Amino acid sequence: MSLPFRQVDVFSEVPTGGNPVAVVHDADGLTDDQMAAFARWTNLSETTFLLAPTEAGRAGGADYRVRIWTPGGELPFAGHPTLGTAHAWLEAGGEPAGPGVVQECGVGLVRLRRDAVGEGHRLAFAAPPLRRSGSVDDADLAQIVRALRLEASDVVRSAWIDNGPGWVAVQLRDADAVLALDPDLVAIGDLKLGVVGEHGPAGAGAAGPGADVPAVEVRAFVPSIGVGEDPVTGSLNAGLGQWLAGDVLPSSYVASQGTVLGRTGRVHVEKMPDGEVWVGGDTRTTVVGAVTL
Repeated sequence: MSLPFRQVDVFSEVPTGGNPVAVVHDADGLTDDQMAAFARWTNLSETTFLLAPTEAGRAGGADYRVRIWTPGGELPFAGHPTLGTAHAWLEAGGEPAGPGVVQECGVGLVRLRRDAVGEGHRLAFAAPPLRRSGSVDDADLAQIVRALRLEASDVVRSAWIDNGPGWVAVQLRDADAVLALDPDLVAIGDLKLGVVGEHGPAGAGAAGPGADVPAVEVRAFVPSIGVGEDPVTGSLNAGLGQWLAGDVLPSSYVASQGTVLGRTGRVHVEKMPDGEVWVGGDTRTTVVGAVTL
């Protein structure tokens, strides 16, 4: 079976600077085993499969359905695959039924919008509700501190911010502390761990978005799904925005991610007055072709 295929770079203005997602179009005829095998073969953090909405999705107004796979299994939601898949669907001629794009996935319906940026557009998604939030117990926090090779006093605050993948997050004193991390991936175990720290008032300098933009540095460690460190992570940044934006952090800021991996990830986070968090980033197609499965 030969199917249309795109590989989309997400969360960077610079070609190959973000996080790639593999997108297989017209995938309704594929089995779970075929999807899982192809996701293992691409060896990307996520591979997605575009399908027609289910009856429930059509009733709710979904434009398409997506299934999201890592090398280690399927996820109910992930951020950069959401943006990359929407980009691929639109580029292939998809026409939204309403003013924005509506995606059906494992967490239900996810809304996307197209923001005008210069002469083009930037896609953003509305962060889905957190499935788990609140404080981190002492045992998990001790594991996190040990895995990050830190002292307990280095952690400013921590919380569960799980919107599907299972994120738990810690904030460190600043961006430099985040960039200096050399974690023990084995000690992380099954945790999906996000770390955030603020850049100083002068901005993120050469590593970040610029002196006039509130900025943070983010890193994501998910060895349990076959990804030691994820280059740029939409779901994590969505959870961080729901946890910190408009309170600890400004209501609008840019997260730099992937710096230590040689990437130039930029995630645009905005918390609206009604509390809804939007997560946006640049998207561009880097590979177009067909895949035989």
